[in-house]
Amino acid sequence: MHENYMAQAIAEAKKGFRQTYTNPLVGAVIVKNGHVIARGAHLQYGHEHAEKNAILYCEAPEELANSTLYVTLEPCHHTGKQPPCTQAIVEAGIKKVVVGQLDPNPLVAGKGLEFLKSQGIEVVTQVLENEARALNPHYNFYHEHKRSYVVLKQAVSLDGKIAVLGKRTALTDDETNRFVHDERDDYQAILVGADTVLIDNPQLFGAGTSLYPPVRVILDETGRIFDKRELQIFKNQSAPVYIFSRRQVANLPAHITVIALSDFSIANILQALYEKKIQSV
Repeated sequence: MHENYMAQAIAEAKKGFRQTYTNPLVGAVIVKNGHVIARGAHLQYGHEHAEKNAILYCEAPEELANSTLYVTLEPCHHTGKQPPCTQAIVEAGIKKVVVGQLDPNPLVAGKGLEFLKSQGIEVVTQVLENEARALNPHYNFYHEHKRSYVVLKQAVSLDGKIAVLGKRTALTDDETNRFVHDERDDYQAILVGADTVLIDNPQLFGAGTSLYPPVRVILDETGRIFDKRELQIFKNQSAPVYIFSRRQVANLPAHITVIALSDFSIANILQALYEKKIQSV
């Protein structure tokens, strides 16, 4: 029984696909006497969470008393852009909460369930946990490993080459390019080296289907790109640009941030991105 309703909550969560930014996808279903009386999802970053939306969407609010809430992720117990979901659950009179996954975010991390239990609400956990976790692989990895989730995209010829040295080299067709641009919208940053910027002069955008475009990250230890202010990354201000470089340059556009590291290593670059709250690259 729990699995059936949790599966419905997981389906609700997917309605927020690419719209929740650094927040996780979350879905909720409220059940009373074997019937679903309300559904909700976190539909957009900064807006109501799934639990609150389910409560608000209930057409018969009097039915919320002594009902059961199924939610894919542990309810929050802190005030951010929205008030605590735990308080809304208590005020609605919900008496049982069934959770798919505990929240790895240290702001939540068990605090939500502890509060609900202290208010006399029965709590059941780890229902369809793997399926619930699959909603937010980047979010989970970021908080559990304290590092951005990284995926390598590489086009390679049959003889193992990625480009003709110093020349723009197209190895993929239009269909693949469209797929890659669409996939970029699943990530919070796109990272390339200075040679890619100097040779290809890319804008480094996705397909425009996510709420916020990915941050554009460039590795340029010696600062070669700063001498080419005509490049797209300087001219197009539609998304932030982080440039890792030892060279400090004045009078840069407002959307450009230079990050200087004493040790220009992959580990330090990933640490800096983690501190910038970039969950996926």
